[in-house]
Amino acid sequence: MKLHDVAVVGATGLVGRAMVRVLEERKFPVNKLVLLASERSVGKEIPFNGKMVPVHRLEPDRFKRVEYALFSAGAGVSREHAPDAVKHGAVVIDNSSAFRMDDSVPLVVPEVNRKQIFKHKGIIANPNCSTIQMVVVLKPLHDAFKIKRVIVSTYQSVTGAGNKAVVQLQEELANHVPKEMKFPHPIAFNCIPHIDAFFDDGYTKEEVKMMNETKKIMGENIKVSATTVRVPVMGGHSESVNIEFEKKCSVKEVREILDKAPGVVVEDDPKNNIYPMPINAHDKDDVFVGRIRKDETVPSGINLWIVSDNIRKGAATNAVQIAEVLALGK
Repeated sequence: MKLHDVAVVGATGLVGRAMVRVLEERKFPVNKLVLLASERSVGKEIPFNGKMVPVHRLEPDRFKRVEYALFSAGAGVSREHAPDAVKHGAVVIDNSSAFRMDDSVPLVVPEVNRKQIFKHKGIIANPNCSTIQMVVVLKPLHDAFKIKRVIVSTYQSVTGAGNKAVVQLQEELANHVPKEMKFPHPIAFNCIPHIDAFFDDGYTKEEVKMMNETKKIMGENIKVSATTVRVPVMGGHSESVNIEFEKKCSVKEVREILDKAPGVVVEDDPKNNIYPMPINAHDKDDVFVGRIRKDETVPSGINLWIVSDNIRKGAATNAVQIAEVLALGK
């Protein structure tokens, strides 16, 4: 098997470290691993395949001979440095919002629109974590029953907001005054219906991302309305999803389709208290779905509860899966 030089940009962040772990766990054929971050992280070391790999400062020349560059350092860093990686011949798989809605950049979830990977011009965008787990479930149902409309409310963990958010929750739970507030309000014992900036119409950027990205990934003009909420959970995003279909469907048919869907695990036995929960999805790569039930207010509607590890499938694993498809060439 051919080995590849791989770079991880933002290697010391939550997602960057997860990318390194996922590359190792999935036995991606790495020849040389190049870990890049800001000046303050230079000199740190991250374990990979039994060795400690040093972190270097992010500079254009670091991309020489790199074939795949996994970026997770924010949109500003991606806009500045992704073109450098491409110039050196690397394919950039970017986890930020920088290129997601660029018409020339594929926005990819391999279980949903794998073929788009090969249409890249040097950059492939990783969708928003909340979008990824939802479309993995929506795609097989759309193929069977044609989705008209989706209403989604999210319950997103603090890990989705980075290290500072995790520290704020930990300090509040320990009854300490946080040294730095990542959120505009306390998060412990609270829910904050505010993720990213608000637009004039009252929606947040996170909500608009979900609405726009779903349409681009699915390749359909599906109507999507989202409300995104931050909750005091340490890892794993949850979503309450209401779907209206054009064709009639039964709960049994939906469950059977999702049982066979790639990347999906059905946990749906509420009488025995079996349903997806973030505590069980932690450190797993699957998307879990349960609480499957009819919506009796429309001719053909279904309610679902979807949970996934936002750092894994919602970011790191999805990026590595894209690299795997490229490495295999199919």
